[in-house]
Amino acid sequence: MLHHFIEQRDETDARVAEGIERNRKGQARVRVLDEKGRPVKGARVTAKQTGHDFQFGGSLNDLDQLGSEEKNRLFRERFREVFNLGTIPIYWSALEPEEGKLRFAKDSPYIYRRPPLDLCLEFCEENGMTPKTHHLNYFQRAHYPAWCPETDLEKAKALCEKRFRELAERYAARIPQWEVINETLGSYIIKDNPAIFYMPDSIEWSFALAEKYFPRNQLIINDDPPSTFGDQRGDRCTYYLQIERALGRGARIDGIGLQSHLLYERDDPALHDIQTDPSKLFATLDLYGKFGLPILITEVTLAIFSDLPEDEDIQAELLKELYSLYFSHPAVQSVIFWDLADGYTPGAGAGKMDEGWNIFRGSLLRYDMSEKPAYRMLRHLVKDVWHTEASFVTDENGEGEWRGFYGDYALEIGAGERSAVKTVSFPRNARGGIVISL
Repeated sequence: MLHHFIEQRDETDARVAEGIERNRKGQARVRVLDEKGRPVKGARVTAKQTGHDFQFGGSLNDLDQLGSEEKNRLFRERFREVFNLGTIPIYWSALEPEEGKLRFAKDSPYIYRRPPLDLCLEFCEENGMTPKTHHLNYFQRAHYPAWCPETDLEKAKALCEKRFRELAERYAARIPQWEVINETLGSYIIKDNPAIFYMPDSIEWSFALAEKYFPRNQLIINDDPPSTFGDQRGDRCTYYLQIERALGRGARIDGIGLQSHLLYERDDPALHDIQTDPSKLFATLDLYGKFGLPILITEVTLAIFSDLPEDEDIQAELLKELYSLYFSHPAVQSVIFWDLADGYTPGAGAGKMDEGWNIFRGSLLRYDMSEKPAYRMLRHLVKDVWHTEASFVTDENGEGEWRGFYGDYALEIGAGERSAVKTVSFPRNARGGIVISL
């Protein structure tokens, strides 16, 4: 799992280090003024980072889904400790299992791995996380409502528009990021797809509908690893051509989703090999970066097929390598881990460890919610390695600066007998300096 990183150690480490320094850090300049607007010379300022501008995310499929109050509490605690973005599931079949009966409210009928939208959004807002949805359109049979017609195209399109409108009316102002369409290229999609959505313009139609109802939101396309990292044909790969065609036809795509599930060690070792090769990962990011659009690594799973301590250690090391690579790339906006805990993953009941995705042991926590080395590694990266604390004294113009990671900071300021603590934002696209009044 790590041999490509070992073989390419020098060049990979050099590019990652340079990319992080160039793309994730900057010079923050502060000017301290007194109550009359005059510069304060000699003010002592300590800057302590409290949050990241970069989005480290996780899926909320299992929010309050774990069968006990203690496990649900631990999920919430460990989720907010490392993530500042939450992906909210809005699969149509689960959000509207019966026509017209929408599961928005917190007290909606229970469906495993499909918590109500209001519950997830409340959790994000209470913890200062960016909410993101997954997804407006996904025409796989299992996620397409049984009551929605497969052969009456116009009726189905009208129902789809009604879904967009209802979601926008309730949530467009509160949820900034929306996946518009998901996984249109996989062979399982072609096999299971409702016949009505073999439309030549299904991508463009979906984005036009999204732009109509979500004009001020980030609109995202998304697809899975065989079509993203697995297709190494450069600008002739299918997903690239699909995006290029949609943009050429006027689709307003604001973000490109690349899934990164490493589930293929046994069934598709060639795909697994590509996804652990830093040169090929960089090539894919560079390719999609040509569009000039943000890249979201939307779904990460690191399968190890084992509970053995030595395999869990390898999972942690692989997480460090992959997250560092993604974090370093200028086009990447976010990295989102898919399932937080083993035993609560797709295709299996809770705790059925020999079924579905539970066999992969690909999450950050064990089934009992204890921390795996991979979780501790992610926390270490986010909280310690990619973290800034700095001190300086203002000059005669009341100004000073520090170099640090883009994000939120608490500034502790002391000038004579006066002192203050100010919360400031230092985003990647910051323009001008930060002005503080004592």
